[in-house]
Amino acid sequence: MAQKRGRKPLVADKRYGNPPVRRPKKPKSKSKNKRLFGLFKRRTAKPKTSNRAPKRQVRRGPLGWLWRLISWCVGLVWRMTWRAAAVLAAIIGIAVGNVYIGLPEARALVDGRARGSVTLLDRNGEVYAWRGDQFGGVVTTDTVSPHLKHAFVATEDKRFYGHFGLSPRGVASAIRINLREGRGPLSGHGGSTITQQTAKLLCLGVEFDPKQWKNEAAYERDCRRGSLGRKIKEAIYALALETKYSKDEILSIYMNRAYLGGGAYGAEAAAQRYFGKSASQVNAAESAMLAGLLTAPSTLSPTSNLQRSQDRAATVLRLMEEQGYLTEAEMRASQQSPATLSKAAQARAGGYFADWVMDTIPDFFGQETTEDVVIRTTLDQRLQTAAEEAMDQIFSTKVRAGSKAQAAIVVMSADGAVRAMVGGRQTRVSGVFNRATQAKRQTGSSFKPFVYATALELGYSPFDQVRDAEYCLHIAGSGQWCPKNYTNRYYGDVTMTRALRDSLNIPAVKLSEAVGRDLVRKVAGDFGIESDLADGPALALGASESSLLEMTGAYAGILNGGSSVAPYGLVELKLLQDNDPLIQTESGIGERVIQRGAAQQLTWMMEKVIAGGTGTRAQLPGRQAAGKSGTTQAARDAWFIGFTADYVAGVWMGYDDNTPLTGVTGGGLPAEIWRETMLRVHEGLPARPLPMREPQPIAREIPQPTVRYEQPRERPREQGGGQGLGRAIDNVLRGIFGN
Repeated sequence: MAQKRGRKPLVADKRYGNPPVRRPKKPKSKSKNKRLFGLFKRRTAKPKTSNRAPKRQVRRGPLGWLWRLISWCVGLVWRMTWRAAAVLAAIIGIAVGNVYIGLPEARALVDGRARGSVTLLDRNGEVYAWRGDQFGGVVTTDTVSPHLKHAFVATEDKRFYGHFGLSPRGVASAIRINLREGRGPLSGHGGSTITQQTAKLLCLGVEFDPKQWKNEAAYERDCRRGSLGRKIKEAIYALALETKYSKDEILSIYMNRAYLGGGAYGAEAAAQRYFGKSASQVNAAESAMLAGLLTAPSTLSPTSNLQRSQDRAATVLRLMEEQGYLTEAEMRASQQSPATLSKAAQARAGGYFADWVMDTIPDFFGQETTEDVVIRTTLDQRLQTAAEEAMDQIFSTKVRAGSKAQAAIVVMSADGAVRAMVGGRQTRVSGVFNRATQAKRQTGSSFKPFVYATALELGYSPFDQVRDAEYCLHIAGSGQWCPKNYTNRYYGDVTMTRALRDSLNIPAVKLSEAVGRDLVRKVAGDFGIESDLADGPALALGASESSLLEMTGAYAGILNGGSSVAPYGLVELKLLQDNDPLIQTESGIGERVIQRGAAQQLTWMMEKVIAGGTGTRAQLPGRQAAGKSGTTQAARDAWFIGFTADYVAGVWMGYDDNTPLTGVTGGGLPAEIWRETMLRVHEGLPARPLPMREPQPIAREIPQPTVRYEQPRERPREQGGGQGLGRAIDNVLRGIFGN
């Protein structure tokens, strides 16, 4: 039994499977009372609240399947959207950063002109005209008038100080307006902020390259394209501007670069251009007018249409009041007293004169200058106004309404300094046809003084007599030519003085043939008539064409004692930042053409034209004047040119298409325009005698003609008013002078 107890069983352990697992005994539970108390507590306690949303019940069937599909799609879109937005934001950030790196300091961006400016000053140093792209200087939001700053913001971007450079609300509004008006969404209104407009003015940082663009106009058009791609680039550039600069710096750049009409770029140039004052001094009405130009600078320019510009300014003032920049009382006061132009802007003085001066200087200092140029000129604004008023008076009182006749006036000093120029009936214009300098017209009898100047230089006397009788010449290739007087009458023996006074044609032709046409052409050319002069005998009657400026300058040579004159308008040209002039003119007087004595005798003869001849309508009460009228064939052109001791003035009248004038001669309306001009020009000036010399009367018999003189030779030069002429010369001239 003992052995039995010590041995293991002979049966394998797993034959009948694993023995049952004995589980540990559970600890004794709480007492029965405690279990009942816990059960009661759980049943009576308030249910606990949980922040976790209850699980959605899974919908079953087709609706459930559809719901799960929609949820999956929305989730997919959301996951793609925020990832795409993140990528887009990264791309925009990189693009903005790339632009940001290339932006210079704000001050380097204020002057964006591709061309320079030309400022023209009158003889007293006052500005009267501008050409090119005017830039008055750098302004900032701190230096300009607060009214001007507020006007810009109120007009262009009232939320400027609140947005980040882009205005989604403004863009949406602009698209809605464009679609409503039948345009494309990006055509017309752009909804651009001031920052975006500044980006556009900066051409998104692209500078003008003549190799890439045909001209500056093409460059500017490309900068202002409104394509979608361009708008995206513009938005990126605007964001970079907002990152780089402050709001005031962006507004300062905009105020300096914006084009405000009249060739003015920037607020300072425009304030000087229109009001003759700094941008820091403009009031509310003037500020509103300047801000109003931003919409359409050329159309709304006050020099083009002042009333339209004032109407636009009234709207800007209302916007300023609505946004709290002005009180209602200030708005109404400014609207009732709108801005007006300065005297220089009103006159747009010497539009013709300024154009002429610009044509006389090299292009690299004029139309194509890249520098700021200042030109002091000979213009006298008082005399300019006198000429304009004289023309207006005659045309408004003595020319029928609706007439298309034109006129031109030139006033100059004896040295050729042009003091006033009117190139047509429209006086306040620029860049138009100038009849004073560009029109070449036949001169008629206004050319005759140069025939008599030639004779006097050769020793003739104003009292020498010429036979006014029927006279014919044979012209090779044209046949016989017989000049006639305007009256179709003959007056027999007349002195040279009377022949000029009454503008007789036959004596003038005879005298020209006697002294030689070539010599007459040379004298006229030396006096400054550079146009081609006729070769035939009609030269003496003004068959050649010339400009009013040339003719007036030639008469100035008679007044100054016989020296040639080159009319000039430029006194001094210099760059804005320099003190030393690059071009300077002190006088237009050139070489002597005839002796002073001959010029003084000719002046004495021409004084008789106004005192009692064809120019009596040009008489100036209490003041000596000398001159000559001229009327061409069929009265297509009418002239009157004359001078006092102080000034020379020339007047031309006619039609641009060569239509004959009706009832007009040089001694008529042109003489009256001349008189009205000179009366105004000489206001306040003391009367001075003309520099003339009365010749000694010579009683001389003129022999009977013995030969027909076919080829007149030049008469030898003699002094003494015709005294001491040899018999040989008398015999040669008998056929010309007659009995």
